[in-house]
Amino acid sequence: MTLADDRAELADALAARPNVTDRVADAIRAVPRHEFLDDDQRHAAYDDRPLEIGEGQTVSAPHMVAIVASVLDLQEGEAVLEIGAGCGYHAAVTAELVGAENVHSVEYVQSLAERARENLASMGYGDVSVRVGDGHDGWPERAPYDAAYLTCAAPSLPDAVVDQVRDGGRLVAPLGTDRQRLVYAAKREDGTLDERDEGAVRFVRMQGGE
Repeated sequence: MTLADDRAELADALAARPNVTDRVADAIRAVPRHEFLDDDQRHAAYDDRPLEIGEGQTVSAPHMVAIVASVLDLQEGEAVLEIGAGCGYHAAVTAELVGAENVHSVEYVQSLAERARENLASMGYGDVSVRVGDGHDGWPERAPYDAAYLTCAAPSLPDAVVDQVRDGGRLVAPLGTDRQRLVYAAKREDGTLDERDEGAVRFVRMQGGE
């Protein structure tokens, strides 16, 4: 089988899951995950598991990328804030759903931010915006956002990120330290959050915030 065959098989398997929408499965089908990985990882690109990308970080398993996007119910044209660009893969999937120009990603590690920009540009997602910064601060200059998500675990949703999501917007993040839960939060008109537990997860910890 070719890598394209492997990607199609992965997308088909994700489409069969009750918590992954057809639109998101098609986005997974469209993005060549192997192109975002080092050569020695490409053979495993379509295994449904996280993979090392250097700097002590990982790219999330495809099913987790798909669940986050499905839970957020991302729509074309929505402005999205991503905390943790990593290698750029998750941002590319998000770009397939909302348009690359609507994705704004903050990465703590400069070398990863540079790599994400290069990967995204080479794969046709060069309009995704990536900046180096502390994800706890969000990206206020591009706010407000319709949705935001974290690709790393935090003890709680960063206040600045919550503030930068419009009233009626949505957030998804892995929350906790040793034990983590994926949490969906809808922002009410008064700024408070209506939270829903989406199950146990395991992510690398969010950096910064000192």
